Amino acid sequence: MDTTTTGERPPALDWSTANCQVERALGIVGQRASLVVLREVFNGVRRFDDMQRHAGLSRQVLSDRLALLVEHDVLRRVPYQRAGERERHEYQLTEKGFDLYPFLVALATWGARYYADPEGPAVEFRHRECGEPVSAVLECDAGHRLDDLRQVAARPGPGAQRVGTEGPAVGSGT
Repeated sequence: MDTTTTGERPPALDWSTANCQVERALGIVGQRASLVVLREVFNGVRRFDDMQRHAGLSRQVLSDRLALLVEHDVLRRVPYQRAGERERHEYQLTEKGFDLYPFLVALATWGARYYADPEGPAVEFRHRECGEPVSAVLECDAGHRLDDLRQVAARPGPGAQRVGTEGPAVGSGT
């Protein structure tokens, strides 16, 4: 039941957001520049100068974002050296970084639906083998694809804390 239309107090207000995984994740990838860096790396642009030129980020912002993503093991620095030049680094995705791909596909799909130019989106995601479009989908652990997003319910997890208490709530995983 949607409590916003019935005037009832939403149950979510009973639970603290102090340890919210969404907020923590946004602390790493929630800034525009972080997502732009990830876009570049996913698209194969992995060297600082190429990334800066292609993404249009200032050197300082790009440097800060790369450092944050490396610090949080989303990217790793890998040295390379062209003949006669000093050693430099390129940035590669870690397993943790690759796990963000469905998120970026979902964000790009949403952007294509609502913000693409009239000619269509600038980027499409396609299956390498068959060439068909790829999309992010919600699916439960039992394998049910959730086409109606209203079938998803947010519930307190094992780390949930009641407002005004310390530590996880006992039995909060239901």
